[in-house]
Amino acid sequence: MAQGTLALPQVQTFGPVNKILRTIPGILLLAAIGYLGKFAEQSINAYAKAHHLHVPNIEYVLWAIVIGLVVSNTIGVPEVFRPGVLTYDFWLKAGIVLLGARFLLGDVLKLGGISLSLVILELAVAFTLMTILGRWFGLKPKLTSLLAVGSAVCGVSAIIATKGAIDADDEDSSYAIAAILALGALALFTFPLIGHGLHLSDHAYGLWAGLAVDNTAEATAAGALYSDAAGKIAVLAKTTRNAMIGFVVLGYAIYWASKGQAKAVTGKAAFLWQKFPKFVLGFLLVSLLATWGVFSKDQLGSLANLSRWAFLLTFAGVGLRTNFRELKAQGLRPFLVGAIGEVAIAIVTLGLVMGAAKVFQL
Repeated sequence: MAQGTLALPQVQTFGPVNKILRTIPGILLLAAIGYLGKFAEQSINAYAKAHHLHVPNIEYVLWAIVIGLVVSNTIGVPEVFRPGVLTYDFWLKAGIVLLGARFLLGDVLKLGGISLSLVILELAVAFTLMTILGRWFGLKPKLTSLLAVGSAVCGVSAIIATKGAIDADDEDSSYAIAAILALGALALFTFPLIGHGLHLSDHAYGLWAGLAVDNTAEATAAGALYSDAAGKIAVLAKTTRNAMIGFVVLGYAIYWASKGQAKAVTGKAAFLWQKFPKFVLGFLLVSLLATWGVFSKDQLGSLANLSRWAFLLTFAGVGLRTNFRELKAQGLRPFLVGAIGEVAIAIVTLGLVMGAAKVFQL
């Protein structure tokens, strides 16, 4: 630069607008894959009906996930689509909030009492198992904490929230996230088969999926793969688990701070509010409005339809964000700890749900 000249700072204008525009290609990809999944379901069912064939009804949920998995693990997801694909988490939360229109508050409270008891038991089992397994396999203590939180509460979201609270390494969080994502993908294919094999009711299966599957997206999909009713119950049970995240993260933050390996927590109430999943409140608010009769029958139908479209984008995103090559590169030991722990948690929660089904006639 010549002496005496003034360099003007480069100002980025319309930052939020540009950020939104960058998501459009990926959102369109989510919509295209989701619609393709819906088209596959309808086309196969129509062909089978026209030719008097008896074929299993594979719902759009699985088609959208499978198509996304194929794309992610063959040609991959180009960079231009990635910002929009990552919005699948937003569509998940929006879908859950809108799903509140399909629940009367009395039903929510009735299930909440049962599921809350089972959630507390699930938390105790998950924390204990993962801590023991982590020590047996010689994992780093903070990696063990992240795996325990991820399996007990709400998967990747809990891991990310806990990572910052306990000052865990990026490597630890990436290992834990990889293990949780891989196991969540397997749950999509195994849980419905087990549920049908045991002839679980929609209510019992949905409760089991909501308790045993870690990520909210996978829990929602696993429930929907069984039936629409099971999907609703899975969302409600999983939402109950999600509501615990603030308390669990606070507990781990205090524990590691007491060891001098994390920042001390000041303002516990503010900390809890920061970590609490706000979409849970949105779900309860919409359910409350539906209970009060604020929405007409047509409006309830429209909200339910919007919820399905939001989940359609979510399920496409679940497939697109899962790359098995990347998961494999993260290492074997965290996956083994996660796999053994998840199988044990699934077995224990299945036993709890089947016991509750007999007692409460679920």
